[in-house]
Amino acid sequence: MTGAPIAWLGRPVLFAGLEHEERLDYRSHLLVHDRPTAMPADELADLAENVNLRGRGGAGFPFARKIRAVVKAAARRKGRPVVVVNGTEGEPSCLKDAALLLRTPHLVLDGALLAAAALDAEQVVLGVTRADVEQSLRRALSERRFTRPAVTVTRLPERFVSGEGSALARGITSGIALPRGGGVRTSDSGVGGMPTLLSNAETYAQLAVAARLGALPYREVGLPSEPGTVLLTLAGSQVVETPTGVPLGELLAMFGLDAGQGVLVGGYHGKWLTPAAAAMAVVSRESFQSLGGALGAGAILPLPDTTCPLGEALRVARWMADETAGQCGPCYLGLPALVKALEEVVRGGGRAALDAVETRMKAVTGRGACSHPDAASRFVASALEVFDEDLQLHSYQYGCGRSVEGVLPMPVMESAGSIVVDWTLCEAHGLCTSVLPEVIGLGADGFPAAGVMPVPPRLLQQAARAVDRCPALALRIQ
Repeated sequence: MTGAPIAWLGRPVLFAGLEHEERLDYRSHLLVHDRPTAMPADELADLAENVNLRGRGGAGFPFARKIRAVVKAAARRKGRPVVVVNGTEGEPSCLKDAALLLRTPHLVLDGALLAAAALDAEQVVLGVTRADVEQSLRRALSERRFTRPAVTVTRLPERFVSGEGSALARGITSGIALPRGGGVRTSDSGVGGMPTLLSNAETYAQLAVAARLGALPYREVGLPSEPGTVLLTLAGSQVVETPTGVPLGELLAMFGLDAGQGVLVGGYHGKWLTPAAAAMAVVSRESFQSLGGALGAGAILPLPDTTCPLGEALRVARWMADETAGQCGPCYLGLPALVKALEEVVRGGGRAALDAVETRMKAVTGRGACSHPDAASRFVASALEVFDEDLQLHSYQYGCGRSVEGVLPMPVMESAGSIVVDWTLCEAHGLCTSVLPEVIGLGADGFPAAGVMPVPPRLLQQAARAVDRCPALALRIQ
């Protein structure tokens, strides 16, 4: 199914019914959850406000405010709005929405249809990128046979940028899944230019549960300030439903993990917690923020003691630079420049390299068409702060001595071939990585970190240049 096991602490809510079944079809879903009671938009907004329901896709925007904003925009525009479920989940460290859409798709549909009925929406659109998720949703719709309003599934390119709100709305409308920019909210102008209620899959599932239970029973679980449960993806491989308020250290220990050198919370648009901060944290938006982190999309990534922290951060920074929409300078030019500056830091560039990183981070912050360059810069800044000791070793000495194990999840790339290193010839000039940093990383000793490195099709010409650049003739393409 998702490629990741699911688990829960205490009594499951979103994953209820999965104790005995792999997937809940519509009949099984009704036996577990029944049908939620329809309610007008003002009552639905009040319910969302009473349980402090916030978007679970990253930004944590209050869902009640989204509902009210769409109601006002629809009245002003004298048109029927659209409800959109964001099921793209383009970050490789997150699997929770895929787990919902593959295992309990009808709970997400319940929430979306509940919102659509309250808003008198014209349609519901499910935006996805994975083939298996698309298939699961089409199967779920066939099990229902009929929905009002109509529900459609739209498949978008499997890229990180596809999940940005305006990019998703634009992709559904025109097939071009790129951020729109300009500061226009989807609640004012989204799919087809109409007011659009857009949130991720978990948000709609939580709405359906709250509508079925009512505000007071829903609040019996979790923290008073952040009631209910939350879905987390642990170490990029395990999806867990937990009440808020559970100590983060205890949660990690339950699944055989520890804080290691630090814990990335909120995924690649999130921030790092030191081991000491992770030991004090409980699972909640407020707790993570107070300690310098972010709940974000619910990805929790502890970093083992055996890998190079800055090397891992550099891998992620490269990926985020590659995921640019290519529409604005801070993202298209600024992020690759930030990555190159960070590479110099890791190689031992000293104060000059650190100053270059600071300059590049300032150059991209607050200037992009969407939040991606800001988030990428924030990720790098957080890594430099939390891994300060490692930073000193790389900047002013000979590195930390640890290899980059690749523990932070990355998408599996199609390979057009591989760069192969002849160790009998390699003299650690390092020129190859300056040409092909996306593929060739250097170890602490200055030699390539791996002997065989897959090359994606789009970088094949660049790989050929890296081979030609090697003065020792130690590289070849296989």
